[in-house]
Amino acid sequence: MNAGDTAWVLASAALVMLMTPGLAFFYGGMVRAKSVLNMLMMSFISLGVVTVLWVTFGYSLAFGNDVGGGLLGGFDFVGLKDTIGKLVGYGVAATETAPEVPWPGTNALPTTVFVMFQLMFAVITPALISGAVADRAKFWAWTLFVAVWATVVYFPVAHWVFNFDGHTGASNLGGWIANAAHGLGALDFAGGTAVHINAGAAALALVLVLGKRKGWPREPMRPHNLPFVLLGAGLLWFGWYGFNAGSALSAGDLAGVAFTNTTAATAAAVIGWLIVEQFRDGKPTTLGAASGAIAGLVAITPACGFVTPLGALAIGVIAGAVCAFAVSLKFKLGYDDSLDVVGVHLVGGLTGTILIGFFATKSVNALGADGVFYGGGFSLLGKQVVAAGAVMAYSFVLTLVIAFAIKKTIGFRVSAEAEQTGIDEAEHAESGYEFSSLRGGGSTIAKSADVLAQKVSASAGKEG
Repeated sequence: MNAGDTAWVLASAALVMLMTPGLAFFYGGMVRAKSVLNMLMMSFISLGVVTVLWVTFGYSLAFGNDVGGGLLGGFDFVGLKDTIGKLVGYGVAATETAPEVPWPGTNALPTTVFVMFQLMFAVITPALISGAVADRAKFWAWTLFVAVWATVVYFPVAHWVFNFDGHTGASNLGGWIANAAHGLGALDFAGGTAVHINAGAAALALVLVLGKRKGWPREPMRPHNLPFVLLGAGLLWFGWYGFNAGSALSAGDLAGVAFTNTTAATAAAVIGWLIVEQFRDGKPTTLGAASGAIAGLVAITPACGFVTPLGALAIGVIAGAVCAFAVSLKFKLGYDDSLDVVGVHLVGGLTGTILIGFFATKSVNALGADGVFYGGGFSLLGKQVVAAGAVMAYSFVLTLVIAFAIKKTIGFRVSAEAEQTGIDEAEHAESGYEFSSLRGGGSTIAKSADVLAQKVSASAGKEG
């Protein structure tokens, strides 16, 4: 066991955990003032629900020994049994010498460290979906959706993409996308398919079931707090280093490459998005800069351990421009993706996953493959398209089924009155901004605060 690798993956797990509160601020700033608490809660509840499921059976379904053609793990690790005192990837006791295997490397990790690292991926994936249905979903219906969706969609897809042969046991068979020996052998370094395409396809299905917000697109529904958006984007960018560089599962050169590529692609995507805004709208916006950063982070996620820094720059600028155009499709096609989850995560995930087929090179990662631009032909590109399409279709169809079932049983959408007056008050009996505490004593300050509160209330009523 390598102490340095263990420390790095533990730190990376903590960084990825921070991404969920970061996402809450990113989404929270993008909604109207009357919806900010509900938006924050939709992310935070994922930390509670998914963690409980992961410990009880989720990790086992994702990383247990395959029980059906690379589609699902078994019940080897229910309740995290047989994980304490063991090394991930080798199935040996912690006191034994781990044999050299190609993945994740020659040095083993404590299984519990790997369990917690992968948990944070499972937590943020359903939280990403929440932005698509902002302003209109019942909180407990959303909570039920997170539990069911994680169980029947995320855990199986994580098995397909992240569970390599021999990874969690010497005789363990993994998922059909990850493994070349008995499966597809597509490349996804840190979750472009399992996290972003998965969440983006689910978001599209969910908005089709829930329908449009009242007044959309006729009424403007502008972000109420752009500083929150920038804060959230910064926290996401910071945490994404754990997401991508941590997926090397070692503190070595590959982690450094993933870190470098993550930075390069994200910076290029910001520029790509803002250039599109300048030519299309005449002004570069703060929201566009934040969204461009997320688009670049999404696109480089599957590719960061397989491409050169120049390849990362290309992927980033392409993703920034493509996603900037993609977010406007909702107005043309008529689906109300509130916070552009489809335009950024689905389109960005597809872009990054497919571009691996062009930009991947074994000179960066010998366990990868050469893409079209490095003499590898179209074989890898075909595999990337199949992997992306399979995850997208599975997630979309299963999400439709889950969402319709919840809609027809307990109801998924808040009442029209709750949507009009504010989902924060209706679902949580709270408001994000309380002006009444400024009043008192008849002072000029108090009176001014009262006038301000009335103006804000009137403005919110018009926006509602």
